[in-house]
Amino acid sequence: MAEASISVNQLSVDEFSCPVCLDLLKDPVAIPCGHSFCKVCINDCWNREDKNRVYSCPQCRDTFTPRPVLRRNNMLAEVVEKLKKTEVQAASPAHCYAGPGDVECDFCTGRKHKAVKSCLMCLASFCETHLKPHYEVPGLKRHKLVEVSGNLQEKICSEHDKVLEIYCRTDQSFICYLCMTDEHKSHDTVSVKAYRTEKQSELKGEQMKSQQRIQEKQKKVQELKQAVNTIKLSAQTAVKGSERIFTEMISSMEKRRSEVKELIRAQEKAELSRAERLLKQLQQEIADLQRRVTELEQLSHTHNHIHFLQRFQSLCVSSGYEDSPSITVNQHLSFDGVRKSLSTLKNRLEEFCQKEFIKIPKHVQEGVGAQNGSLIQLNCRRIKPCQETFLKELQDCRM
Repeated sequence: MAEASISVNQLSVDEFSCPVCLDLLKDPVAIPCGHSFCKVCINDCWNREDKNRVYSCPQCRDTFTPRPVLRRNNMLAEVVEKLKKTEVQAASPAHCYAGPGDVECDFCTGRKHKAVKSCLMCLASFCETHLKPHYEVPGLKRHKLVEVSGNLQEKICSEHDKVLEIYCRTDQSFICYLCMTDEHKSHDTVSVKAYRTEKQSELKGEQMKSQQRIQEKQKKVQELKQAVNTIKLSAQTAVKGSERIFTEMISSMEKRRSEVKELIRAQEKAELSRAERLLKQLQQEIADLQRRVTELEQLSHTHNHIHFLQRFQSLCVSSGYEDSPSITVNQHLSFDGVRKSLSTLKNRLEEFCQKEFIKIPKHVQEGVGAQNGSLIQLNCRRIKPCQETFLKELQDCRM
């Protein structure tokens, strides 16, 4: 029954083609929506959908979850195998069918084949099969066959319905041979083939000019690329140089800050040492006086007159503390001079940096290529006076 139902026309072949590869089904399988595909084709489609875990039919877009299990359709596979053995399939391989961008045969029914020639007399395009009469029928042999074209009507004279074989230089238009005897009579005309030969030489000239322009522009591209690399290298060198200078400045500032801190700490240490010595001396004097007070108190209670008089005489001898010079400590040690000098230095630095940094953008724009290195050296020389001012202020702080 299956063999009797198979038709060898193009419609039957189309019915058993895979919607994905457009070729006859290979190892056909059916999915839940009823459409059939090559097993490899549908697996490739669904493998790309594994990430979303939702699988769709490439033909009707119906979706399935989870991924359906594919089983071979044995009956459909047998039908396809029989179709492959037919003469139509042998004479019409899949690659002969018209695809996107191809000119279709005007005489094919069902699925169109690619046209191989166009006839200017018939105003139609033909595949290899339907072109045969033009090679075999005497009347059709006289027709003008050209390379396959999809706009045949543009090659026919709209007034005389003849092939446009002449070019009128006077009106700059294509005409047929009947136009030459009518409105284009006495005009400067030439055959399309001869005109093509003329323009072909001009085309070569334009090609040479275009090629020369391409070479010139390629040269400019190389020069521009080289310039870009030079700019990048110069900028990188400038960045490294500026980073080095700023690092040196910061290091110098850190060193000077440490020196100022050491000066302050040294002064603090000296004052504290003096104060501690004085404190120790006073505490010793207090202890001696307290001991003398105790002895005097004990002496006041003795009943031995001789002992009292002898001891009183020795205790009344001057201890040496009564005539000690007055002890004073500068408890309001001031570093106002240091703060004032540093504040003045800070203001000078800020004023100088503000004045110089305003100039840097202009110098950067002017410092193209190797000039960037000179720019850094220039700014370094401009920063140096600021460093010298800083050192002078530190010397004033020390004094």
